[in-house]
Amino acid sequence: MDNNILTQNKDENLVKSEVTFVNDIKAIINEGRISAYGAVSAVMTETYWNIGKRIIEQEQQGKERAEYGKHLIDMLSEELTKEYGTGYSPRYLRQFRKFYIIFPDS
Repeated sequence: MDNNILTQNKDENLVKSEVTFVNDIKAIINEGRISAYGAVSAVMTETYWNIGKRIIEQEQQGKERAEYGKHLIDMLSEELTKEYGTGYSPRYLRQFRKFYIIFPDS
């Protein structure tokens, strides 16, 4: 065989090896991202459930029915929005509350 052909085959194998290597690293990154997104999603779901639970506890204060729920949610929304930005509108807080009511067992 000609030395040029051997060198060319060696270079092609090296390129294939590098492509495989890069693709393996990309797969590792993508798997890590998917795992991270799943973990964040689970933590946020638990956070929203706990917010809903705490709202119910505060509203009812041991009573069967809440007496001042609307005021409480509006006030909480205002305070949380100041501190954390969007995502804590009265509508969302009512959804967190409903989430806890529908799934009371963590």
